[in-house]
Amino acid sequence: MAVLFFLVIQILAAAAPKVEKHFVLVHGACHGAWSWYKLKPRLESAGHRVTALDLAASGINMKAIQDVVLVGHSLGGLNLALAMDKYPEKVAVGVFLAAFMPDTRHKPSYVLDQDFELAKTLVRPGSLFIEDLSKAKNFSNEGYGSIPRVYVVCDEDLAIPVEFQRWMIENDVAKTDVMEIKGADHMAMLSKPEELCHCLLEIACKYA
Repeated sequence: MAVLFFLVIQILAAAAPKVEKHFVLVHGACHGAWSWYKLKPRLESAGHRVTALDLAASGINMKAIQDVVLVGHSLGGLNLALAMDKYPEKVAVGVFLAAFMPDTRHKPSYVLDQDFELAKTLVRPGSLFIEDLSKAKNFSNEGYGSIPRVYVVCDEDLAIPVEFQRWMIENDVAKTDVMEIKGADHMAMLSKPEELCHCLLEIACKYA
């Protein structure tokens, strides 16, 4: 009888429909959709839909998607914030993976300004595009500020040092959730794809 009960439970569990999540992956500077090649199949094998954007191309039609888990890496965090601010009703959660994460109190250039000051002590400075961003308006509380945010800290990141990652988290007035991948460098999707996949699945279960 116990065996029969166990078999019935297994059959019901197998028959239960899985809720598919939609992950949209936004790469950082000097990268492309290819940078997610280790992570994308892992999320797909878990039964989810994955769109890896290539920002050099035409991108994605945000009007055609709903309740996405939006993931931004490195400089892609600013693109993430722009999408969240413009289409807050489309995004379930914004995930900043070792990324620049702006707030709603300062101009979008603020986090780059802080990192730029640090960089000037290490390398010859360049203008990047901080000047353009300094002219942009603050992200709104009604748009960007209304969406849950999760920051994934990579503790061996040399591009965006862990101290600066934590500074952005502490500087954010919103209660940003924090997850950490031990031993991950700046390219966690390549160095720790399995651990990153687990993080994103956990985030999706909680928010999407």
